Amino acid sequence: MALSEADLQLLSSGCREAKLVKGETILSAGSDASHIIYLRSGIAKEYHQQQGQQEHILQIVKGPTYLGLLSFSGDIVNHLSYSALSDVTICFIDREVFKSLLLNNGEFSSLILETVCKDSLNHYHNFVNQHQKNIHGKLADALLFLSKQIFESNEFILPLNRLEISFLIGTSRESVSKQIRTYEREGLLKIDGRKIIILDIDTLERISRFG
Repeated sequence: MALSEADLQLLSSGCREAKLVKGETILSAGSDASHIIYLRSGIAKEYHQQQGQQEHILQIVKGPTYLGLLSFSGDIVNHLSYSALSDVTICFIDREVFKSLLLNNGEFSSLILETVCKDSLNHYHNFVNQHQKNIHGKLADALLFLSKQIFESNEFILPLNRLEISFLIGTSRESVSKQIRTYEREGLLKIDGRKIIILDIDTLERISRFG
């Protein structure tokens, strides 16, 4: 365990828990980064949106994980926004308490560094995929990620609508809807509203690799 009993007591003294419902904002870009957010349970989207421009979803995250780490060192303004895609439980951890834990607990610091590196790699791969893959490969990637990393099942309820999926994979809503219908017609998926059942995961994985 990364945190000792003393660490947990310190963390408890600087931590406030909250429960949010689907659709609520967890953290807004431009706000004061006075706290680190710990997503204890639930699913959220990490995104960036400039005024007057469309949203760009960087990744979907599942608790337990930390949010807002990119703003921890350096300036004190949050650069990314997070919104709940399901009911979530979060903890607001005081910035100075979090800093103290990092300075005094090497194992905990290592775990946080791993989280930051993982997020950076996810952003890199998403960027590369959006520029190198066509709509077939992009959508296959997204569906496989949700199936394997978020829900751990071939049957799940899409946490994103068609427009949000287009923001995630860098295409149009119309292209997303058309490709989903194509996958269904080809027998790869079964669709019932937002319910997705992956029927042929092997073919979907091939499309992901070569798309």
